[in-house]
Amino acid sequence: MTYRTPSYAPPDSLQGLLQRGRGLGHLRALDDPAAAAPYVYDCIRQEWRWDRQCDARARYHARLLRDLALPIGPLLDQPAGDEEAVWRASGVLELLALAGDGEAAEGLRDYVRHGEHWVGVLESIASEWPRAWWEGLREVALERITAEGEEPGSGEPWEHFGITRDPATRQAPQSDPDRERLGTDALLALIAQPGATAVDKVGVLRLLARRDPRPGLIPLVPLLGLPGADRPLPGVRAALRRLGVRAVPEARVWARDERPWLAALGREVLDDHPGPEALPGLLRELADLRHQEEWCGPDVTARRLAHIGPPAADAVPPLRALLRETPHSYERADYLRAIAAIAPGAAEDLYEECLWDCEERTLLIAVAAPATDPEVRARVVALRDDPLEDPDVRAAAAERAEGFAAPAG
Repeated sequence: MTYRTPSYAPPDSLQGLLQRGRGLGHLRALDDPAAAAPYVYDCIRQEWRWDRQCDARARYHARLLRDLALPIGPLLDQPAGDEEAVWRASGVLELLALAGDGEAAEGLRDYVRHGEHWVGVLESIASEWPRAWWEGLREVALERITAEGEEPGSGEPWEHFGITRDPATRQAPQSDPDRERLGTDALLALIAQPGATAVDKVGVLRLLARRDPRPGLIPLVPLLGLPGADRPLPGVRAALRRLGVRAVPEARVWARDERPWLAALGREVLDDHPGPEALPGLLRELADLRHQEEWCGPDVTARRLAHIGPPAADAVPPLRALLRETPHSYERADYLRAIAAIAPGAAEDLYEECLWDCEERTLLIAVAAPATDPEVRARVVALRDDPLEDPDVRAAAAERAEGFAAPAG
């Protein structure tokens, strides 16, 4: 399947707002459901995400269908299309079913019985739904997997159905239970051992990524290059981003290292924590990226401007423009966070819209923001109670709503 670059409607039109997954699109759709309906269906029927690996839409589309009271019939017909169309429709239907839509649940079960790309759909609903909702599909799954020669995945529903993978295709275990029980200091000591392999180090980095960042990793970074290649091991950059400014002193040393990968990594860390002298160049970079419609990348510039803070006030208008215009919805959170870091007052009017955004990261920023307006507080409470919403967003909204009820003083 050839991927086409979408041609988006203007960013402030109803169609353009919905294509970009913006909260304002949801709010305008509520004002005129009939006008919004064809655009909502089109956003599910066709691929409008700029980056399919990062950009989120399923919860946004499920919310729209529910809140606009739109029939799900067109989605039940969509799985007759290609595999990508199946995934877009089934992802929305899975969520609607979890929120109590029996028609959506039965539609997906029927697809498992008769649809072409049924294995992936079955594995997805088994990972998201209660077992009682899908265990009745055992016989049809066994019959189809045998007759069609499909290869089941690992885990559910196959373990519950008693259908196992061919041992020749079974993947080796990816985790080491003994290593997972080690403390963080012991994991760092593993990296420093002379006999530690690249595989050992990557495994440790994966475990550390699930724990609080520890500065003890910083002096070990020179040991974390990929053998035979001029780049760091997977996970090193992410670990350094989590450590933030604490890595800057060592990064100055790395930037002068003879090893190209370590010198480049040091420069990256320094670039991510700029001083005021970098401001003119960052402003030019932001303007150029926007002018060229380079939607992947302004988030990095935005994060660097956020480190500079109030002196970067000239960045606020282009950051607001990027937030409105970008089809790469995953980056919207970085623009919102940068605006708030540079000029908190300039972000206040954006929070209400962002409480309806398609992206979890954007929602979490908006939920945590100061909220005195009754409508904004009502929206936070609604997020707390919404079965369609991401669990992390619901938890953050619950914590925030507790503060609304707390007595003053």
